[in-house]
Amino acid sequence: MKEIINKLNKYEIKIRKAVNSHLNGNFSSIFKGTGLEFSDLRTYQYGDDVRAIDWVASAKGQGTYVKIFKEEKEQTVFFMLDVSGSQEVGKKGNLKLDTARELCGVLTLAAIKETSQVGVYCFSDEKEAYIKPDAGMKQAYNIISRIYKLSPASLKTNLAAAISFTLNILKKKSVVILISDFLDTRYEHNLKALARKHDLVVLHVYDKREITLPDLGIIPVMDKESGNVAWVNTNSRTFKRQLRETFEENRQKLQKFCVQNRANYLDIESGSDYVASLIQLFRVRK
Repeated sequence: MKEIINKLNKYEIKIRKAVNSHLNGNFSSIFKGTGLEFSDLRTYQYGDDVRAIDWVASAKGQGTYVKIFKEEKEQTVFFMLDVSGSQEVGKKGNLKLDTARELCGVLTLAAIKETSQVGVYCFSDEKEAYIKPDAGMKQAYNIISRIYKLSPASLKTNLAAAISFTLNILKKKSVVILISDFLDTRYEHNLKALARKHDLVVLHVYDKREITLPDLGIIPVMDKESGNVAWVNTNSRTFKRQLRETFEENRQKLQKFCVQNRANYLDIESGSDYVASLIQLFRVRK
């Protein structure tokens, strides 16, 4: 665990320094800034944004008033980590699940260092682990230890149920970071509700084997979640094209969904150097 935490700390510092440098020292937070709460009313002044006018108070006839908002001092950051069987794809040590765990760990450290409350929900088609949001480095180490030592009880996926669980437990607007390969169906309605209620960040983890396979002839391929085995001809151009097109269609569909629902989207290949991608994500969020 000490080696893992040292590695995650190194990545977190690298990300923070890069974003800070890009913003010329004006960097305050990579998570905060979206949470605003009503503070007070004041008389309307020339130049004020008309969208801030409180029409109910103004209708009383004693003047025109605008709402004053203040930034929330403490932001809750909540991770949803997919630990289903389809995440156990890739080279040993570079599985999609390995990359997903690293992403969760790095961003947990970043959030904790900003005095944010951080929690995590690990899911398959069951509730695999849940740590209630809390602050402090002890919380960060608890989360990292839990996600790395976790042995999922189920191999299947139920994204819709996981999102429903998160919607029920988070009572105020939070930054929700969903890390998954999104190899599931019928979750879009719940994901839309999550994006409307919270500041949603979608991290789409994939493996290059989902896009292309080497020429190995006719081989058996097993669906890790269902246990079903199918024989495929990896030398077939038609098979290769269908494999690539299916992945790209699903990726574009998810990306388009995020754009339409004002959620951040980032796809990350398992085993890749994701630091630069995360830096770009935070620059976009700022």
